[in-house]
Amino acid sequence: MDNAEIFVGLDIGTTAIKVIVAESNNGEMNVIGAGTQPSRGLSRGVIVDIDQAAGAIHAAIEQAEQKANVHIDSVILGIPANQLKIEPASGMVAVSEGNQTREITDRDVQNVTNAALLQSLPPEREIISITADEFVVDGFDDIQDPRGMMGVRLEMHGTMYTGPKTIVHNAKKAVEQAGLHVADVTVTPVALGQTVLNDGEQDFGTVIIDLGGGQTTAAVIHDHKLKYTTVDQEGGNYITKDISVVLNTSLADAEKIKRDYGFANTEDASDKNQFPVTVVGQNKPVQVSEEYLAEIIEARLQQIFETIRASLDEVSALELPGGVVLTGGVAALPGIVELAEDILGVNVRIYVPEQMGLRHPQNATALSLITYSGRQSETRRLVKDALMGEFVAQTSQAPVADGRTQRQQVANEASQQPSAKPKVPKEKKSRTNRVGDFIRNFFD
Repeated sequence: MDNAEIFVGLDIGTTAIKVIVAESNNGEMNVIGAGTQPSRGLSRGVIVDIDQAAGAIHAAIEQAEQKANVHIDSVILGIPANQLKIEPASGMVAVSEGNQTREITDRDVQNVTNAALLQSLPPEREIISITADEFVVDGFDDIQDPRGMMGVRLEMHGTMYTGPKTIVHNAKKAVEQAGLHVADVTVTPVALGQTVLNDGEQDFGTVIIDLGGGQTTAAVIHDHKLKYTTVDQEGGNYITKDISVVLNTSLADAEKIKRDYGFANTEDASDKNQFPVTVVGQNKPVQVSEEYLAEIIEARLQQIFETIRASLDEVSALELPGGVVLTGGVAALPGIVELAEDILGVNVRIYVPEQMGLRHPQNATALSLITYSGRQSETRRLVKDALMGEFVAQTSQAPVADGRTQRQQVANEASQQPSAKPKVPKEKKSRTNRVGDFIRNFFD
């Protein structure tokens, strides 16, 4: 980004577009502003109307600029896991020049990244992101930063994430149409994994379930890497529609009822606590109990969790010791942890951001984007810049010769340079002449 100390995360959700602005101080991210606007032009997490989405993004950015008192010109864009594919990527380049080795530079890291990006993809797919798992220098593996090392051959083994070109293009186009520059593109589950999970959960394996408004996404994190994703095209909006249909009320009233009186588990709701509901076609509100509302919500959530469980069971993800971590706006419903534990059969917890003003599960994605970007190493930034087409200048560096070649170079230089004492060659030449004269006289 133009200002390396400011990070702006953009979460384009189905129900809301969220922007979080943070300032990096000594490696720590301090949130200085945020903006939220109702989404327009989106369906199930995917942009279907670029103009409307761009307008909503622009409004959210303006709100964040006012609160943070900064000008925003670039953002970190999160891409959902719809039809995401995770593939291995490897590349190799020669570092040496002829038979001479030299130190590995920033440009060499980007060159080997380009070699790894040379993959044969279908025309409808696009590379979203690539991460370097390790570098290999002349057979020595498990290197995280090869810069400054001596080598002849540089290899990179990483992970490449690809998605539908339509989803990626529409998201970038909406951001650009809103007058912004895309500084980085990140797969949302990758950022979430490094933010909502601790080191042990990332290492031994944990499932993240993002309960959004338009869809529900489950991601499996193991060995600090994203291993598997699945998307259920049902989310919080389906719960709102169920309430609207069953109670015969408008969608706006149904959404308000869900937020104010909703419970995910009927065991936590009471049949004695009632609230008024504006029913279409009736002059007076109808009293509805919390228990009856919880039955509507629980039925939909049960269906969502059972669908996610069926997909996770295919890869035995629920056997991982880390259990399940819930994020997203729907995760704020009381009683959802107990319901998820009953259906999934594992330990479940909710991730809630600790920052003031962001203490709600719906802010997890936008916060994870800036946290993930702020924690990137220099090597990761070089790999990212290579994917974005931003290359560092190639620095000219004299090759470092081996001992034999270096000795030969010294000898050649010595033979080509004039002597510092001109009398010595003359003396040497004179002595040679005398020896020659002596030999000729002797034989004569």
